[in-house]
Amino acid sequence: MSNHTLYLIQSTYAATTQILDQLAQFYTTGDQVVLMGEAVLQLEHSFLQSLQQVHILENDAQLLIQPFPEQIKLLNYADFADLCLKFNRCISMK
Repeated sequence: MSNHTLYLIQSTYAATTQILDQLAQFYTTGDQVVLMGEAVLQLEHSFLQSLQQVHILENDAQLLIQPFPEQIKLLNYADFADLCLKFNRCISMK
């Protein structure tokens, strides 16, 4: 298990910018981010652009225009469960 943090961004489209600005203040290398629901629509946010990898559920990716940037890792539900189990801390930000 990782001592880093998995952040699940589950906010509305309107609230996501503020949440990502907050996350940028305490995110550390090794942490991971999963965008969920309407939050995927803020993929162009500068903080997300600075990350090497951003996870998105396959079902939520349907909201986006393809092709995706290289940093996007699509997850099915089994992949998502496996990712969650790799972390000691999982924080949901809404």
